[in-house]
Parts: sequence; structure tokens; C-alpha cells
Amino acid sequence: MKIQESAEDYLEAILMLTQKQGEVRSIDIVNWMEYSKPSISVAMKRLRENGYIEMDPSGYITLTEAGRAIAERVYERHQVLSRMLIDLGVSEETALKDACRMEHVLSQESFDKIRNHRESMKKK
Repeated sequence: MKIQESAEDYLEAILMLTQKQGEVRSIDIVNWMEYSKPSISVAMKRLRENGYIEMDPSGYITLTEAGRAIAERVYERHQVLSRMLIDLGVSEETALKDACRMEHVLSQESFDKIRNHRESMKKK
């Protein structure tokens, strides 16, 4: 399933914030991503309408199964790609920014090869 890059970023942010602090509200996403409250509100509405998140009456956000699957896929790509770039000598700041862009456009085939190569190098 292909969704917009921005939606992938929001889902990844929700996953990361959930791992970091347990519970997530829209204001946490505003602070994490440094976007405006109205932008986050619109994005959360779209994610909810598309079945990627649920929001309880208190405003706490949770990923649905579909949302979690996308978030975990994007987060894994981010982790693998940023570590690869850092291992190649790219500064951490640049590696994190580049990985964020790369994670959205890299084919599954190419990503699988990169991940497998990294894993085989760790075993040596």
C-alpha cells in the first residue's frame, strides 16, 4: 500500500513517541516535528479517516494495525539507512536527514539488499 510521504512521517513519529513516552497526543507530535498545531490536526484527521490511527476521547493517539505496519516499515528503513551512512563516514546529522528522504523512495528490493549486506557485514 502506498501512502503519502508526509503520512509515513507522521506515523513514524507516533511510533517513536509511543516508544519514548508511552502515550501520545497531538501536541507531542507538534513539538516533535516542529509543525503547527493546525497542520498536525489536519494530518491526524486524515490518518484517522484512513484507518491508520485511533484517538480516544482524551486525545490520546494510537496506531491501528495498518498504521503500525507502515510506521514500523518506515522506522526500520530509517534505522538501517542512517546506520549505513554513518558507517560510511557521513556525519550523524546529515545521515539522519538523508535517511529520512531515502526511506520513502527506495524500492523494497534495494532496501532488502542493503539490509542483508549490513547483516552479513556484522557477522564478519
